[in-house]
Amino acid sequence: MVGSFGLLALAMRSLPLGTAYVLWTGIGAVGAFLVGVMFLGEALTPLRVIAATLIVSGMVAMKLA
Repeated sequence: MVGSFGLLALAMRSLPLGTAYVLWTGIGAVGAFLVGVMFLGEALTPLRVIAATLIVSGMVAMKLA
């Protein structure tokens, strides 16, 4: 947790707080989804893939805005 917060603080040196936080939480959410599917046998349904894609799209939009 300390390392994760340290990386957030590092990102905030070049990004606004809102953008850095969205990226931080989005990477965590999509990462948890991928770990669940790849290693824990969770279902890979079209709706879950669409949801993860929307999260990544939102992160890209925040970075570009």
